[in-house]
Amino acid sequence: MKLGIHAYAWCSQWTNDTLDLIDRVKGLGLDFIEIPLMTLDTFDAAAVKARLDAVGLEAVTSTVLLGDTDITSGDAAIRAKGLQYLKDCVDATHAIGATSLSGVVYSQHVKAAQSRPTEEEWAWAAEALREAARYAQRVGVTIGLEPVNRYESYLVNTCEQALRLKEMIGEPNIRVHLDTYHMNIEEKSYYEATKRAGGDLIHYHLCENDRGIPGTGLVDWDDLFRALGELKYDGYAALESFVDVTDNMNTWVWRQLAPNGDALVREGVAFIKGKMAQYGLQ
Repeated sequence: MKLGIHAYAWCSQWTNDTLDLIDRVKGLGLDFIEIPLMTLDTFDAAAVKARLDAVGLEAVTSTVLLGDTDITSGDAAIRAKGLQYLKDCVDATHAIGATSLSGVVYSQHVKAAQSRPTEEEWAWAAEALREAARYAQRVGVTIGLEPVNRYESYLVNTCEQALRLKEMIGEPNIRVHLDTYHMNIEEKSYYEATKRAGGDLIHYHLCENDRGIPGTGLVDWDDLFRALGELKYDGYAALESFVDVTDNMNTWVWRQLAPNGDALVREGVAFIKGKMAQYGLQ
């Protein structure tokens, strides 16, 4: 299993001023950094790739759709803009030498929905992602669908729903990205959900139930790692904890979740590496 960390553990927005995080992640002995693509207009792919290559670190990317890029919108122009945004994210991912893009890429993050999604909205999501997936295939990029909790999405909350959407899309480079923070609310079992994802699993966010230091809360880590061990999972898994609020994506960090970002990372990495060793994932 490849162990990494989301850049938002230290910063609230990715810029060239945060390129040194690549060096920091490498120094921690991790395999990759997860870079958010929320501000594509200022994303300097060439600078990112140069730093990744210089230190010898892998990267994955992630993002969420917002109101003006919602591919489940009733407005065809917004759906078209969302599809173009996904294609732009694919291009940015490829430009830094990465092959995995994931996140809430199927509908607006924190959409003010008043009813359950319609079959038409499912179909709109599948249609746009099918085209985005075909576009991504040309450059070897895989797109991961990340189920999130009911307060952040009305469309995909569980692994089962992500697999349903994957089936509707029907493209081989659509995979599943699970997240323990959201699973704590929506799944019945970390083990069963992980095994259900099986070979479609491409990425995992390893978060405590309060997004604090892994191992200090309610997540059943043994249940999760037992499944990963049985799958012999060799894909990406990242600590995802947020250091602060940000104006480009809701994080809801209203209190200090650890003494500081470095303590969160240091203690969290040590805990996760212990579980990896225990379950034969190193």
